[in-house]
Order: sequence, then C-alpha cells, then structure tokens
Amino acid sequence: MKERVFKGRVVLAGNTIGEAVVSRQGLNLLASYQKSALKKAKRVICADQNNPDLYKKDLTDKIICLPQTIGSTTGGMVLETVVQMGIGPKAMLFSEHIDSLAAAGIILSEVWLKSRIITVDQLGADFLDNVQDDQTMEIKEDGTVIIR
Repeated sequence: MKERVFKGRVVLAGNTIGEAVVSRQGLNLLASYQKSALKKAKRVICADQNNPDLYKKDLTDKIICLPQTIGSTTGGMVLETVVQMGIGPKAMLFSEHIDSLAAAGIILSEVWLKSRIITVDQLGADFLDNVQDDQTMEIKEDGTVIIR
C-alpha cells in the first residue's frame, strides 16, 4: 500500500508517529473509557458494545481516527481522567469538525494536566476510507497526516 497524505485543521499541534485505531462511527467517550477508568486499569480496552469498530480494542496511546465523538456530556471529563491516569490517546484525528465533547476533554488535558493530545480535524470523509487499524501514521505540526 502506498503512502497517503491528508491535510486537516490543527486543533492542538504536535509531531508524532503512532499506531491507528479506526472508528467509522461516532466514538462514545463515556462508554468506551469509563470502565477502564473506574477499574484504575493500566490500559484502556474499549467497553462500548455499540461500536463494533473499537469494542474490546486497546485504545491506550493510540492515534484514534474517527468522524466525531458522541454521547454523554461527561465524555470530556472521562477523556481528561484517562489522560491523567497515563492511559489516554496519543492523538485524535477527526474526519469532520471536532465536537464540543472531545474538545472539552482535549482542552482540559492541555490546560490542567499539561498533557497534549495532538488533534487535527476536518480531514474529510476520504480519510476514514483510507486508514486501517494498526497502520503507522505520522502527524505533523501543520496538520499533515501521513498514513504508511
């Protein structure tokens, strides 16, 4: 498979390389992360049975590729909690505009914990058609995403 390059809008800049996990539907932060947070787990295993793309997959330190998040307004706080525990995502890449639930957790993590979840949105629907689980991805500070 040849390298694919996408350009999105930078929400929180950074350079990183990591492994993708892909959800082609909205990610429910509360349902996905809460069980691991409550158990004080060392890894986040997605507990959202309604998301067949991610259910039972390890989300710890991954680059999460998704259209947007959905669900409870506590989702941002749950995201901030797993970041505080050291088991949050490395980056979040949105095919659509970032939503307020994800933005809240990402901003809280940055401001309160000084822990950055590199975030790029508006990568386009074509982005999710071209990325697969376990692919290596590189994110550049200018919002360029390279799928290897």
